[in-house]
Amino acid sequence: MRRLLVDGWGPLSRLLLAPTCVLCGARGADGGDLCAGCASDLPHNSIACPRCALPLAAPAPACAHCLRRPPPQAATLAALRYEGAARHLLPRYKFGADLAIGRVLADLLLAVAADAPRPELVAPVPLHAARLRQRGFDQAWELARAVAGRLDLPARPDALRRVRATLAQTGLDAVARRRNLRQAFAIAGDVAGRRVALVDDVMTTGATVEAAVRALRRAGANRVDVWVVARAPR
Repeated sequence: MRRLLVDGWGPLSRLLLAPTCVLCGARGADGGDLCAGCASDLPHNSIACPRCALPLAAPAPACAHCLRRPPPQAATLAALRYEGAARHLLPRYKFGADLAIGRVLADLLLAVAADAPRPELVAPVPLHAARLRQRGFDQAWELARAVAGRLDLPARPDALRRVRATLAQTGLDAVARRRNLRQAFAIAGDVAGRRVALVDDVMTTGATVEAAVRALRRAGANRVDVWVVARAPR
């Protein structure tokens, strides 16, 4: 009897401990944290502006906004549009530190970054120290180090520092967001002459990443690309 229990524990444990879908709770596909149905329903950002990743109806060299006011980054990659399931996943990861969701998001970001020009350094958009103490979780750094590790690239959590505790960007319009972020970032690592990939979870108006990119460029970064999990439609 004991041998039967031991021999049967392997298959039983695999059944009991099999990952479940972070969206619907069904059995995860291929040992992952999404089922096949939910994975196929994700709002992939397959057609987007190369400069700011704004979702577009048809391919174009740049969106109208970037033609009028080119952003400081060389390119932006976004795995998802910030709608549908993405609006459910990202807040749970950001504010709930859900590690299963973090694995899903890192895999999605890796899929779009794998064929991108290789940076020499991967850095997160940083949280202010007070916000980090309050939240206890740095979502951008966790994504950055996961993707950098899979691509065998160096990652630095302290390449960029948030030196001013800004207001939460939620609820602010584009002009107020840019004003809120003036002199919010400072360089803490050596980025001069280097190609940097700046990682964040969600890009809405782009004000936060643009402020961070400008700080990196002022410090001498040769090129800065932005890698985000989701981009909000304008």
